[in-house]
Amino acid sequence: MVDDILLDAEERMSKSVDTFKIELSKIRTGRATPGLVESIRVDYYGSEVPLKQTASISIPDLRSIAIQPWDKGMLPVIEKALLKSSIGITPMNDGHFIRLNLPDLTEERRRDLVKMVKKIAEEHRIAIRNVRREANEHLKKEEKASEITEDEMERALDEVQKLTDEYIEQVDKILQGKEEEIMEEN
Repeated sequence: MVDDILLDAEERMSKSVDTFKIELSKIRTGRATPGLVESIRVDYYGSEVPLKQTASISIPDLRSIAIQPWDKGMLPVIEKALLKSSIGITPMNDGHFIRLNLPDLTEERRRDLVKMVKKIAEEHRIAIRNVRREANEHLKKEEKASEITEDEMERALDEVQKLTDEYIEQVDKILQGKEEEIMEEN
């Protein structure tokens, strides 16, 4: 019973860290990454699909993204989706592929991005703490119902705290790396 609670808590904390990584990959730094555009939704013959399912996305240099659709008829649809997206970059269509050139980030914009990243990190720390709280409540209920002993509960509570510390530390390391990447001038 205790193992199930710990396993569930660890799984949910891990998912929170993974979600944090995914969210950060969508935030534009000064460097081009496929994560900026691959999840943009594109109308593919009547159904909305992520861009990465309709085209190959490559990074020819630090400042640009090249998108080559597998079907040339998708060029205007992809271009329209990029214009509607929140990335704020005007696509250039040459008839074969679409190029996105990333402008330099201003110092003010970099600071705003760092604030946004810190806010996202705090949301994920809170999510991890909520998992800890739920696991602790579950353990206390089990102890009250005499399913586990008080000693087992105390050991499990310590284990849940260790997991929480470990996953919050992961969020902090990822946050620090993203902050450095944002503030880095290319």
